[in-house]
Amino acid sequence: MIALYARVSTEEQAKSGYSLKDQIRQCRDKAGKNDEIMEYVDDGYSGEFLERPALTKLRNDVREGLINKVICYDPDRLSRKLKNQLILSDEIEKRAELIFVNSEYQKSPEGMLFYQMRGAIAEFEKAKINERMTRGRREKAKQGKVVKDAKVYGYKFNKDKGELEIYEPEAKVVRLIFELFTNPMGRVKGINGIAHYLMDKGIPTKKGKGVWHRQVVRQILMNETYSGVYYHNKWNTEGMLGNKYKGKDERIPMTKRPKEEWIPVEVPPIVEKETFEYAQKLLKESRRRWAGHSKNKYLLSGLLRCGDCGNTLTGRRTKNWGKYVLEYTDIKNTAGAKNPGCGNRIKCEELDEFVWNTFVNLMTTKGQVVAEAAVTVEEEETQSFEQGELERIEAELERIKMARQRLINFMVNNADIVDEEDIRNQMKELKSKEEHLTKLKEEVIEMLQNRQHEEFNEEILNETIEQYLREDNPQLLTIERKQDYLRKVFREIRIYSNGKVEFIRL
Repeated sequence: MIALYARVSTEEQAKSGYSLKDQIRQCRDKAGKNDEIMEYVDDGYSGEFLERPALTKLRNDVREGLINKVICYDPDRLSRKLKNQLILSDEIEKRAELIFVNSEYQKSPEGMLFYQMRGAIAEFEKAKINERMTRGRREKAKQGKVVKDAKVYGYKFNKDKGELEIYEPEAKVVRLIFELFTNPMGRVKGINGIAHYLMDKGIPTKKGKGVWHRQVVRQILMNETYSGVYYHNKWNTEGMLGNKYKGKDERIPMTKRPKEEWIPVEVPPIVEKETFEYAQKLLKESRRRWAGHSKNKYLLSGLLRCGDCGNTLTGRRTKNWGKYVLEYTDIKNTAGAKNPGCGNRIKCEELDEFVWNTFVNLMTTKGQVVAEAAVTVEEEETQSFEQGELERIEAELERIKMARQRLINFMVNNADIVDEEDIRNQMKELKSKEEHLTKLKEEVIEMLQNRQHEEFNEEILNETIEQYLREDNPQLLTIERKQDYLRKVFREIRIYSNGKVEFIRL
């Protein structure tokens, strides 16, 4: 029986015209008039790997003696790698005749040399195609183009323009997710609560399914694209194409490239950058804040830490003089606990009342200050100075760059009279100034960013104050609503054994 083998990958079919129909037709012409023909076709499989359904079946049939002749359009249809071509041709020829449509295959020294040369060229060709495609995508990205559809929820890919465009039906859900996470208002508890909320509302996922997993919600909250920047070349996927053919332990994982290799592309933002950064702060704390559920509700669950030993304080029900009471303690009795704790403990009722009264006092007194005062002239001048300092440093760096270029031009145009040692010393001096100014620039930028973060945190505090002061009956707030308020203002509350309580703002 004669076997006809054909293979095409999606990109080859589009670019090289290696259609399966054409390959089969030419193979049949080569076979002549013969009724005993079996077709083995791999549609959409890369020639880089041996693990292909039709090829595997062909190899088994050859091994079992069912096939006496194998016809293939071209050696690169068998494989794009010379090593694999030689393995396959040797394997087939032990039990059957191997014939190619567009080349002569002879088992002579000259024939094998030519065959190996063709295989090496095919492998080189494939590598060059991949290199050109990768370089082309990177160049487009550097020009501000989105080069492929990353299927980001909330966006649609415009292939013609190379842009991500906001898809409003999904963008509304993204904004809702960020709102529920940064300002839950008693509606949800953490990421898992958001997932259940979306399912209860019947909101479909990107694939149109009704089930939202907490990991999907978390990925949305962590995706920088929503703040207005999409990164190309962020992930290294080299070698992952063959993962579907490998065992679980042999698969190559996707790894993150160094940040300096990422290529940023501006896209229309769905959420404000400050909101995104605020969400990242909350994400760092979310696991501790929402971990586990207890029979009793504790107002300060996930917020407390011992200032002496560093352990978190958790709520528990304990017996004291024959009476059960609720308390917070840093003692860890669970197996594998790294730090058993220093024994710091305090009654829930006492600490809850103190913390809540502190919060209420902050809301009322700060609310009065916000209502009465605006930003001071001194603060405005400080901010203007930092911005002016940044502009001055950038101008100085530009002058150094121009001075260096003048020195290079002078050295090139006056090579016969120039004092190279003097030029080299001047270049060193410029380099030293540049390094100093670059470091100074980084410090000023960090100061400006910190100020922006402080202003945003102050804005969050002011919004919280407004929300609290609009409450009809603050005394009747549920424990969940109180928790939401506290977590919007405080990142952590540290309790010391000497009775000191330290509040750490977000």
